[in-house]
Amino acid sequence: MAPGRRSSTFTRLLRHGFTDPSAAERLLDGPELSPVRSDPFLLEALGGTADPDLALHGLVRLLEAQPGHTARRELLDTLIAAKPLRDRLLGVLGASAALADHLARHPRDWEALVTYEPRDLHPGVEEFERGLSEATDPVLLRVAYRRCLLSIAARDVCGTTDLAETAAELADLATATLRAALGLARAAAPDDAALCRLAVIAMGKCGGHELNYVSDVDVIFVGEAVGGADEGKALRAATKLASHMMRICSETTVEGSIWPVDANLRPEGRNGPLVRTLSSHLAYYQRWAKTWEFQALLKARPVAGDLALGAEYVAAVEPLVWKAAERENFVTDVQKMRRRVIENIPAAEVERELKLGPGGLRDVEFAVQLLQLVHGRADVSLRSGTTLDALQALAAGGYVGRADAEQLDVAYRFLRSMEHRIQLYRLRRTHLVPESEAELRRLGRSLGLRTDPVVELGREWKRHAAVVRRLHEKLFYRPLLDAVAQLAPGESRLSPEAARERLVALGYADPASALRHLEALASGVTRKAAIQRTLLPVLLGWFADSADPDAGLLNFRKVSDALGKTPWYLRLLRDEGAAAENLARVLSAGRLAPDLLMRAPEAVALLGDGDGGGLEPRGRAQLEQEILSAVGRAEGVVQAVTAARGVRRRELFRTAAADIVGSYGTEAQPVEADQGALVDLVGGAVSDLTAATLAGTLRAVVREGWGDTLPTCFAVVGMGRFGGHELGYGSDADVLFVHEPRDGVDEREAADAANKVVSEMRRLLQIPSADPPLLVDADLRPEGKSGPLVRSLKSYEAYYRRWSLVWESQALLRAELVAGDEELGRRFIELVDPLRYPAGGLGEDAVREIRRLKARMETERMPRGVDPKLHTKLGPGGLSDVEWTVQLLQMRHGCTEAGLRTTRTRQALAAARAAGLVSEEDAGTLDEAWVLATRVRNAVMLVRGRAGDTFPSDPRELVAVGRYLGYGPGRVGDMLDDYRRTARRARGVVDELFYGG
Repeated sequence: MAPGRRSSTFTRLLRHGFTDPSAAERLLDGPELSPVRSDPFLLEALGGTADPDLALHGLVRLLEAQPGHTARRELLDTLIAAKPLRDRLLGVLGASAALADHLARHPRDWEALVTYEPRDLHPGVEEFERGLSEATDPVLLRVAYRRCLLSIAARDVCGTTDLAETAAELADLATATLRAALGLARAAAPDDAALCRLAVIAMGKCGGHELNYVSDVDVIFVGEAVGGADEGKALRAATKLASHMMRICSETTVEGSIWPVDANLRPEGRNGPLVRTLSSHLAYYQRWAKTWEFQALLKARPVAGDLALGAEYVAAVEPLVWKAAERENFVTDVQKMRRRVIENIPAAEVERELKLGPGGLRDVEFAVQLLQLVHGRADVSLRSGTTLDALQALAAGGYVGRADAEQLDVAYRFLRSMEHRIQLYRLRRTHLVPESEAELRRLGRSLGLRTDPVVELGREWKRHAAVVRRLHEKLFYRPLLDAVAQLAPGESRLSPEAARERLVALGYADPASALRHLEALASGVTRKAAIQRTLLPVLLGWFADSADPDAGLLNFRKVSDALGKTPWYLRLLRDEGAAAENLARVLSAGRLAPDLLMRAPEAVALLGDGDGGGLEPRGRAQLEQEILSAVGRAEGVVQAVTAARGVRRRELFRTAAADIVGSYGTEAQPVEADQGALVDLVGGAVSDLTAATLAGTLRAVVREGWGDTLPTCFAVVGMGRFGGHELGYGSDADVLFVHEPRDGVDEREAADAANKVVSEMRRLLQIPSADPPLLVDADLRPEGKSGPLVRSLKSYEAYYRRWSLVWESQALLRAELVAGDEELGRRFIELVDPLRYPAGGLGEDAVREIRRLKARMETERMPRGVDPKLHTKLGPGGLSDVEWTVQLLQMRHGCTEAGLRTTRTRQALAAARAAGLVSEEDAGTLDEAWVLATRVRNAVMLVRGRAGDTFPSDPRELVAVGRYLGYGPGRVGDMLDDYRRTARRARGVVDELFYGG
């Protein structure tokens, strides 16, 4: 070839999309193509393929495989003269290396692409059956199958058929193939065939008439005895035929395999019989079937074998399918299954997963099927097994917005087209987008992206995936808003009955009230209503994920009404990613957090992720500084303490919200894996807040009565859970009050002042108001309720030296300064240290006394009518068991083991383990039980709004406690069993360490 001509050809090849023009030139100059190498139509057709290099290479292979010169010339002449053949053949060769291999093995199969009959442009099952009719053995069936597949692919890549038509043709070809395979199986075992009726029910994408190029073909088999044949023999015969049919399709031969036939959607899956009678199927579905099995039956379609029996099967199961939405936790079950699919994707594949990942094909399919099952009970127009047909029907019925449906349709078609082209290349089952630039370039060009295929493909894929993900989140909820909002003329909406059905399916107990709330929030043409219509579809989903969706929606309306004229509120929810979901979780988790929020709705700002927001607990110093500043600005003592209590209310809400978000998890923040960390967060935050509130109240009372200086030094010592930094939301603050007269002050005057301070503090902290009261309990003081509320340090010293009892020494293990004079507090702690950590340890008489007191407490204080095994405080393995065991270790060994000298239960237990006083296993058992019991108490307070030591008896409250503890719908029994098991193991350790050690 002359240099000038070579340069010109090289340039033309580049212009037509060849990536290796030199190799292409050599192939064009070869003997196979020499007669037509200058033909402009050939080069143009090659340039129009997904991969011109691949197409040219495949064409040369096909020419080389022709049986002689005459056959080769016939192919070339037809290729040049007939544009339809040229486009189809080169289109296939440029898109599928696997079909190019088939053509090289069967070089006359190119003739299948030469057709002028209209029926051949859109073949159905009958046409495919004719195409397979001469296949008399499994190998010939594979060849015939590939030949039919060749024609489908040719129409697909040339644009003769769209995505839906291609998927339908693939399903029809699968139907014809199953019939042919079953025919071969029956011919091989005529005696078995004579005994039984066997129906093949297509499921999944084959049943839905939307099959991929390479996919498992999901089936269910139904068998019945013929005439008077024995049912057992008939089923065994049917099983042999079904198994043989599956092998014919699935086994690999020299011609490869067709596709696996998967029967695992049958009752009991792999563990169930391959073939059942119709009555056996029905018995299973009526008693044992799970929600996902009814969802799968949406696509059931008889395709092969005894079609009359198959039709009986579909008619029999259909009523069960459309009752599935009435099952308890139906929507939750479907949504959980979708989440489980995503969670099971290997981390390295998530970003490339086209089908199962977020924004993938499954998002569309799950959402459509969910809506079908809810509304298809009453609307038979929705009962289609084909995703795009069902989506269109949902839009026509007003169950999905028309614009949303159109966007989903476009996105789904694009993603399915990507899936088809990826699979077509090698005819291998995959849903992963390739990584190599060459494969991405071929894929992009096959979808019509020619300017910069790789970049354009990435952009379009991500755009469509984002559309799918966004609409998946709102698809189920958005029409509920449209049902009550003002719509543009001509827009359809959910009927009130359809909206009610959807709310019931979501778990709303009072759908009529829910619709009224939606109408109040979203109706109108104001900017506020428009933002609400954007937010509510997603919020409704989050509410539905809780134990009480009705309460969540009602609380949201209350907050929105309270902050309706505040410009930042809706903007916060719309613009800050975490705020809306955090608010939804908090409002639907129980009574405590919403009640705190309703008293100061502006605390919603804490739920955001911007400046001033955040749920991280604030430290003691920061809290005390804010409260003291608020007290200093107030004019009177009542106003000062009211200000301090206001800060406490807000911070209690912050703590409760952080606890709820950490326990339930959100998209931005997964569930906190370390449950002990959540317990410590709550205990530390509430204890710090209580201490800071007491410090502020003390400052206010002293300033009001005495100015800057009280005539006596004064300190508040935390006891019990307060001293241990383990307060719960509803815990009283156990304290001791201690004072010491200042120099020159009369002891009586000092005592009177101290008593007035204590009385005034307690009164002010319990004044009825919008803020929760802070109950200060001094019953652990010397002589209990009979003794003075406050004592001087000298009086404490005299009492403890002469009268102190073992239980008082044990109670002092929790003593820690929480407010007031630091020096006085330090001296009090020095005073009680020898009592709580006695030199030489605890004597045997004292140990026996502690055990006696513990046994009496278990007997006398357990409430009547309560299951002791579920009492978190006094029950076996509960808080009391663990704490008394740890405290006994502290009193016995605290004098020598410095790590035990702490007021905190978990720290002391860890120190005992480190010192070898408790085995690692036993320490872990006790810690687990203590953390769980504490979390249950916190959950009860969050859910009910009042403290409790036992699990609630109200079913909905019990479910809410379970949700907080990580138990999904239907798992209340598991929660109670797990608690009993954990407590029982802890009690075994207590019996050994406390009573037996």
